Amino acid sequence: MIPSFFDFLESKPLYYKAIDHERIHRAYDSIRGDFAHPPVIHIVGTNGKGSTGRMIAHLARSSGMEDGKGVKNSQLSVGHYSSPHILRFNERIWIDGEEVSDEALEETHRRLYSLLGRQISEALSYFEYTTLLALLLFERCDLIVLEAGLGGEYDATNVAENKLLTVVTPIGIDHQAFLGETIEEIAATKLRSIAPGAKVLLSPQPYDEVVPIAKQIVDERKAKLQIMDNSELQNPIFDILRKEKGWPEFLLENARTALQALEIVGIEADPEGLKDLELFGRYYPVAENIRIDVGHNPLAARAITQVMEPETVLIYNALSDKDFSQVLRTFLPKLKRVELLPIPGERSASMEEIEAVLEDLEIPWSLFDGQLFSHEHYLVFGSFYTVEAFLKRFMLHKSVN
Repeated sequence: MIPSFFDFLESKPLYYKAIDHERIHRAYDSIRGDFAHPPVIHIVGTNGKGSTGRMIAHLARSSGMEDGKGVKNSQLSVGHYSSPHILRFNERIWIDGEEVSDEALEETHRRLYSLLGRQISEALSYFEYTTLLALLLFERCDLIVLEAGLGGEYDATNVAENKLLTVVTPIGIDHQAFLGETIEEIAATKLRSIAPGAKVLLSPQPYDEVVPIAKQIVDERKAKLQIMDNSELQNPIFDILRKEKGWPEFLLENARTALQALEIVGIEADPEGLKDLELFGRYYPVAENIRIDVGHNPLAARAITQVMEPETVLIYNALSDKDFSQVLRTFLPKLKRVELLPIPGERSASMEEIEAVLEDLEIPWSLFDGQLFSHEHYLVFGSFYTVEAFLKRFMLHKSVN
């Protein structure tokens, strides 16, 4: 008997201390002949993967693309796979502008479980299984935008065939236990996801060390590298996005990367389409004075500090493997105080350790009590879990009032 999809997911842990990196390849090889493989834009990096991927998918959907014979399709069917989600799993799988339905998830899960068999299905990790599920859901699409998880070389998404392009978003220090202790080690792990002979787009990087590593790996794999700089793809639409949507510069940089990526794969995207795009969770205003951002590392904090209001109240928590000390130091010049929001799970950081950092930095703090004042500016930051915990309380408060 096949368990229901959501019950099956509940049985799988979200976090693993060690993973058999060949397991996903064995599983994929066992079913690769059972479904179609549309072309893929693969996105790897540390920050900006989700927003860049959604921009690519959103713009590609309403744009044309030439096939190998020079014939242009007027509109594309596009799938976007991202992770993690904020409120519900369905957010991870987007097809033609809509989150996947519960019914489609259930139907495709039953197909995948039957193809793999019980033993392999149960052995695969949460992310491995759902990556294969997404690939089956996307088999009728014209284009797939596939976001790597925390890695690159060993990431489950790296099994995908038919890669048109690898997009490398900004790489920073994160997930050291899995990826390496230095920026050089982390960059190499992510960049080794590049397929032989592939096209590669390297977005502007905060660490200069990434560029020579990219050149070396691209050369080894006989791939073709294009390196962006901040002056590329200027467009009047960016001023509109700044003023009307409040997009900070880091989102505009991601938009430049998305537009360049589409140009490389032969898609004539209209930048005007970005005006219709909502990037929930990416410096997103849930109220006039409240922004939420699922960023969780110093690189994300550095980008947001450039645009956040002075005297901001930070609603915060973090996972134990995050450099919350450096995050708080980065935010310090713009902070009025910090309100700590407890989050569930064994991966959450020790509140005592965060409190010690706040005391050391002399940042006023308290526990978040749910009160929000119209005269204050708030930023909710720290992880998807922090944003999820806040939104559940925020929406409950709104429904009561």
